[in-house]
Amino acid sequence: MLDRKNNRLLLILTAITLLIGGFYILYQLNFNILYYQLPSRLNRVATMLIVGTAIAVSTVIFQTITKNRILTPSIMGLDSVYLFIQTLIVFIVGTQSSLLTNGFINYVISMLALVAFTVLVFRYLFKLTGSHVFLLLLIGIILGTFFSSLSSFMQMLINPDDFLILQSSMFASFNAINESLIWITGTIVLLLLIIVLRDFHSLDVIALGRDHAINLGINYDRKVSQLLLIIAVLVSVSTALVGPIMFLGLLVVNLAHQIFKTFKHRYLLIGSTLISMITLLIGQMLTQYVFKQAIEISVIINLVGGVYFIILMLKESRR
Repeated sequence: MLDRKNNRLLLILTAITLLIGGFYILYQLNFNILYYQLPSRLNRVATMLIVGTAIAVSTVIFQTITKNRILTPSIMGLDSVYLFIQTLIVFIVGTQSSLLTNGFINYVISMLALVAFTVLVFRYLFKLTGSHVFLLLLIGIILGTFFSSLSSFMQMLINPDDFLILQSSMFASFNAINESLIWITGTIVLLLLIIVLRDFHSLDVIALGRDHAINLGINYDRKVSQLLLIIAVLVSVSTALVGPIMFLGLLVVNLAHQIFKTFKHRYLLIGSTLISMITLLIGQMLTQYVFKQAIEISVIINLVGGVYFIILMLKESRR
């Protein structure tokens, strides 16, 4: 009975996503510049689909491993590392360097650095800490604070004009995304999504806890290491493509839990992705048509997500 209800909810969310996506593409479409406007909007929608999927799926898996619904991969300091990379480039070689101005080079450097950092934190420190997830989280938070402090220190030393250019990297943006980067990121996310969906039943077992998972035949340490690596790549490529969106995963995954009221990951993974897409589309429309590009989409999402995070914290403290 519950599965039938959740299937209907998935269909409703899919319909809402298609309607909002279609509305965004067609709203105020100027046929005189159709050859420019339409591809630009389609690229934005494709980027939102890719980024929304990567963040939603990585957050669902991360919360399953940590058994905590107020934690996201961003808490491991990935956003701080991304800002540190951009700040370091400006600090060492300046804003005119191709490392910053060339979108493809900057994307590759950011992605490789983020993947290297997350592999170090997730995989090797996971073994070093004896598979204690919360000790791993503590180390991640400390590293995130460390890189954030380094970034702030360098930002105080650079030229104010360079800082204004660097400031655009501090907020996620879906404007002027390189089309080739969309295809590269989309391919990576699709391949990882197929790997996750082919074995999503193991996530249901891992959610029961380490002891139960081992008793039911799951090689827990190996599986968790694989999943942490998938999380690392998903978060890295999405952050390198558009920039950091700290609270998106927290917001959409918890909404999916409230809507579907199930721990079956086939619903949580798909539902979170659809909610993520709807959230990004609405946020982008607010940015473009209400605020007239005066603020970035990440500011809106982080504001809503931050308030929601506080509400979740207050609920948890009452239990």
